[in-house]
Amino acid sequence: MSVIAVVGAQWGDEGKGKIVDLLAEKVKAVVRFSGGDNAGHTVINPYGEFKLHLMPSGIFHQGVICIIGNGVVINPAVLLEEIDDLQKHGVDTSHLFISDRAHLIMPYHILLDGLEEERRGRGALGTTRKGIGPAFADKIARLGIRTSDLLNKEGFQSRLSSVLEFKNAMLTKIYNTPPLSLKEIYEQYCHYGERLAPIIQDTGSILQEMVSRKESVLLEGAQGAMLDPDFGTYPYVTSSSPLSAGSSLGSGMNPRQIDNIIGVFKAYTTRVGSGPMPTELKDETGELIREQAHEYGATTGRPRRCGWFDAVAGRFSVQINGFSGIALTRLDILDIFDSIKICTGYKLDGDKIDHFPSDIATLDKCQPTYEELPGWQTSTTDIRGLKQLPPQARHYIARLEELLSCPIDIISVGAKRDQTIMARQVV
Repeated sequence: MSVIAVVGAQWGDEGKGKIVDLLAEKVKAVVRFSGGDNAGHTVINPYGEFKLHLMPSGIFHQGVICIIGNGVVINPAVLLEEIDDLQKHGVDTSHLFISDRAHLIMPYHILLDGLEEERRGRGALGTTRKGIGPAFADKIARLGIRTSDLLNKEGFQSRLSSVLEFKNAMLTKIYNTPPLSLKEIYEQYCHYGERLAPIIQDTGSILQEMVSRKESVLLEGAQGAMLDPDFGTYPYVTSSSPLSAGSSLGSGMNPRQIDNIIGVFKAYTTRVGSGPMPTELKDETGELIREQAHEYGATTGRPRRCGWFDAVAGRFSVQINGFSGIALTRLDILDIFDSIKICTGYKLDGDKIDHFPSDIATLDKCQPTYEELPGWQTSTTDIRGLKQLPPQARHYIARLEELLSCPIDIISVGAKRDQTIMARQVV
């Protein structure tokens, strides 16, 4: 038995979906523990290509229980659309459950998200405008509505009426927009509740029973460590913790039950939206990486900012997550380069620093210092063994292990499930 957390180690979009889909065949449950439908995990397998936003990436494995944990905020319309789409493609979703403690994204969350971004103007955070931040804010402010509320229509109506009175006051008096209809929202969410009721469960108890039977569990993160509201590039961060510690809080597993923590890194660095990114390449090389890897957001379609691997941010991510191993994805994207750079430190006002600053104004001024390694300029997409990789590729991997002080257990050389090199077994 083992409990494994799979965590994004950079600014998100590292390829966690593929890694979870790959490992899920060896576990009994996959639990999505954070974020909302602002996350997009692309999975390519025999069923086809799917962009999952709420659905755990283990859904394609029959017999694997899939759980949307209490740490996720759920837009019921998006979830039901995903369920319907998967079923149309022949994917069985009968093994999906939702935590009765998970919070719901309501129509006013989505509306306020867009209005707040517009109010910020040039200082906009670059949110997906899907209501994620406002939903998490309401959770902390004790104004949230949970999935369990949908199971009690009378109680739900009373709670919604109280919350909506406050939200409508904001909409009309601050943003000068029309109020939302209590009747329309109530009826709409009662309909969602009727469809979702059979899968709303006390998922924490389900997981504890599985652990007592010594069955393996995989905890699936969303976004990445550099978007954590405490340790990321605040305020250009997400609204829930994508760190390994969040895997316990957002799933109902206690920290002592987690055996391994896999950090997912791309072989280079990307970021979507605003905020500092020291190794961003605003030149032909950055554009080449973007086009070669088709670096566009799975949720928004926005072009991702691309750059060389940032080992300073990487070391910080290893430190705050406690990774026991690394999954390195998109190595094949570097196949075309005759030389490859790794950022090993920053220069700040002429001085070299090797730590990741907390202040974004300071981080914005940091200039990367690079170490240059020879490329291999040969395709790796059909390679399945570590020793079969070109010597230059093995050297690049070994150098990343050295800089991050963490072993690389899994190497992805393509988007398909089988385009993977298992350097060490993790399940």
